[in-house]
Amino acid sequence: MLRRPPFPRPAASVVDRLRSELERAVGPSKLLTSEEGCGRFAADESDQEPVLPDAVVLAENAEDIVKTMAVASALGVPVTPRSAGTGKSGGAVPVCGGIVLSTLGMKQVKEIDRREQIVVVEPGIVLIDLYRAVEAEGLFYPPDPNSHENCAIGGNVAENAGGPRAFKYGVTRDYVLGLEVVTASGERLRVGKRTIKGVTGYDLTALLVGSEGTLAVTLEATLQLLPKPEHVVTLLAWFAHVRQAVSTVSEVVAAGLVPRCMELLDGACLEAMRREGVPVHEGAGAMLLIELDGPEMVCERDMQRVGEIATAGGALEVVVAQSDTQRSKLWATRRELTNVVKKLARHKIAEDVVVPRTRMGELVDEVGRISEREGLRMFAYGHAGDGNLHVNVLWNEDREIPHVEAALGAVMRAVVRMGGALTGEHGIGSSKSKYLELEHGPELIALERRIKDVFDPSGILNPGKIFPGQGQRRGHGAC
Repeated sequence: MLRRPPFPRPAASVVDRLRSELERAVGPSKLLTSEEGCGRFAADESDQEPVLPDAVVLAENAEDIVKTMAVASALGVPVTPRSAGTGKSGGAVPVCGGIVLSTLGMKQVKEIDRREQIVVVEPGIVLIDLYRAVEAEGLFYPPDPNSHENCAIGGNVAENAGGPRAFKYGVTRDYVLGLEVVTASGERLRVGKRTIKGVTGYDLTALLVGSEGTLAVTLEATLQLLPKPEHVVTLLAWFAHVRQAVSTVSEVVAAGLVPRCMELLDGACLEAMRREGVPVHEGAGAMLLIELDGPEMVCERDMQRVGEIATAGGALEVVVAQSDTQRSKLWATRRELTNVVKKLARHKIAEDVVVPRTRMGELVDEVGRISEREGLRMFAYGHAGDGNLHVNVLWNEDREIPHVEAALGAVMRAVVRMGGALTGEHGIGSSKSKYLELEHGPELIALERRIKDVFDPSGILNPGKIFPGQGQRRGHGAC
């Protein structure tokens, strides 16, 4: 587990006053202050070191959030917004202590409008429940992070979550029409719209999506929907080398085909899966899982063309699912990977990075060289359609941490050198903040800090995230 320099926490006298005022504001039933109760909110799904908050507010409605932020603002106490806590970059870890503001209790679907194809939801609704609600109306919400059975919309909005279907359909930001939010001072605002078009003023909705809980707390999201696809077909192709798989992805795109998913696994991933007894083609050094949706005749035609391109690109075998059951079996190979990798070492970091599609093979090769140089097990897999790969680093002993840090730095530098981005869907959080300057120069970071100051002049909203070396500012109630 990687360690960070400690951030300052609120003074004991401030914590006592904080707990007292929160109890009056939201009631004792919505407030946790015991070590056991707060301990459940000390970490997220990243490998960042847990930090115990001083208090946890279990918000059930918008007023709970408004009152919490008003108390925090008056005392100058940090607030870490949190939905389901499934994030991978440490965004929900309360690095300065203070308050964890949980919105998971706000799960309501407030409106589904079939004619306008929109849905209005609270931030705590779990994504799988949103899917079920809108699909019952013949509609479709495309963003699909792999944690969709557990993650919540509030976190998706904060991190601009993506997923396998992003190549065809885009990411969370592409579907958020409007938001209701609470600022650091407790002010309640509506931004955005309910219509597809609308360019009045600055696009604050797009700014807030992906801001990682550092600018405002989401109360409500208005999301655009699409008609539910008529048909889905799935294909799995095995290749001897990852470069053949990457080339096939480029050829599919060049042919004018737009699969909704193109998932890539490298040879290290496949070897790990073989050792765990997962069925993998004997000679395969890479795997592509490709899925298309749309009218049935179009899907069948396009899938045949994809199969031909994969075969021409050197595929050892191409398997097409003939039923929903077979589709599930093909996807099981991809979904089993996370469980397999978790068993291989005591600690694992999964960094999501993005490079141009044509350079994915180059990145995978570079990961292999870094792995060999640092003596670590490393894997690369992810969303080949948009060049978003998840680079996993595994280790067991604390003495290996310097090599882990060196490997992560080398990966980040390689990604930027290839014209890529440090994160595609997990966010910067606290895990990648020290690498931000590799991609964003000092002038851009200075501008971003000024934007943060406008929304949160006291620096109390999710401090220690995104920006390198940023903790909470010291003020009249400072930590």
